[in-house]
Amino acid sequence: MMPSANHSRPVYTVSGLTREIKTILELEFPLIWITGEISNLRTPASGHHYFTLKDKEAQINAVIFKGPALRLKFRIENGLAIVGLGRLSVYEPRGTYQVLFEHLEPKGIGALQLAFDQLKTRLANEGLFDDHHKKKLPSLPRKVHIITSPTGAVVHDAIKIIQRRFPNMPITVIPVRVQGDNAPTEITKALETLNRQKDAEIAILARGGGSLEDLQPFNSELVARALFASRVPVISAVGHETDFTIADFVADLRAPTPSAAAEIAVPEKTQLQQHCHELTSRLVRQISADTFNQRNALERLARRLRDPKRQIQELRLKLDEIDQRLLRVFQNRIEKNRLALHHLLARQSRIPIQGALQIYHNKLEQLNYILMNKLHLMINLNRAKNRELTLRMKALNPLNVLKRGYSITRSLPARRVVKTSATVAIDQEVEIQLSAGSLLCRIEGKLNHG
Repeated sequence: MMPSANHSRPVYTVSGLTREIKTILELEFPLIWITGEISNLRTPASGHHYFTLKDKEAQINAVIFKGPALRLKFRIENGLAIVGLGRLSVYEPRGTYQVLFEHLEPKGIGALQLAFDQLKTRLANEGLFDDHHKKKLPSLPRKVHIITSPTGAVVHDAIKIIQRRFPNMPITVIPVRVQGDNAPTEITKALETLNRQKDAEIAILARGGGSLEDLQPFNSELVARALFASRVPVISAVGHETDFTIADFVADLRAPTPSAAAEIAVPEKTQLQQHCHELTSRLVRQISADTFNQRNALERLARRLRDPKRQIQELRLKLDEIDQRLLRVFQNRIEKNRLALHHLLARQSRIPIQGALQIYHNKLEQLNYILMNKLHLMINLNRAKNRELTLRMKALNPLNVLKRGYSITRSLPARRVVKTSATVAIDQEVEIQLSAGSLLCRIEGKLNHG
């Protein structure tokens, strides 16, 4: 306070009056609880949160600095009704008063529940819960990894169930804290360790039941993003059947309890063995039936298939028979013509006209000559055709082809004729038929000739 020159009345400067008001407010209202709705929220690079706290009739400026804000379990948002503990202060450069909050909590709902709902909504909007991101669990893993506390009952129950269902299943426990402020970091590091293991095929992230605060590590964004980034499928088994955490939504599968997760992770060995026996029996029966059917089909085809050599012999006999019949026909015709000639000669001897007889005799001799020439020509033509057919049949005889050094290759066991190297595989057995005997061989390699 600065007195005037005539010392008659007190006159304040702006800064002096503001300072007086600030002192009175801070002394009168050292710590207060205040409720209202957040609006006009601003968060600059400093990390402080500036906002307006209002109700239906009034509003007041407010701020919560970076340190207290980081300790909150939820995110500050516009429209959120809160109850906060703070103190009144005056911002002297502007001459405005404001509330400096030390603590905030949601009005009407717990901070942890609000934080859970906010994170769940945000991650769902990012697609971290979508089914197409879920990885398929192996039907029979080589090893099971369990991420949990090494001292709790959860790990012992899970190991007991896995060993009961599959006695020789390897199990690796990655120990972590499942409660407390350091738990999210340890769980994240455990998931990173899991993904560095070459033999990792499935993992169980587990802990027993508890309050919402106890399950908080599994509701952290750090663990959620580590689960989403894991290349190894993870079963989430956190709490009781009615408990749901963010980890349950992000994991590839959610189990109601850790014991249920152990049953999901590995099948029962005895059931697998029984199933294998059933499949083996069905396969043996099917192969036996197929072999029997194929053998019968082969025998039917073999009975229908005629021997080429026998067929050629039959055709040769048929040609000989045709040749003999043709000769007999021509011989009969010649004999008939000869008899007719003798008959004409006999009649001619009784006819006095010798000149006419001589003419007919000469004509008959000429016809006989022409007929004999045609007969020999037809016989030669038929013999040439007979030789040609015989040569063609010999050329078509597979046995003659084999005698020239060729062979027939059949794949085993189907006995199909091999025409190209693409129809057989390495180490497959084949049968090679030669002109005399057969060879049983195995394919060691293929040569491709252009």
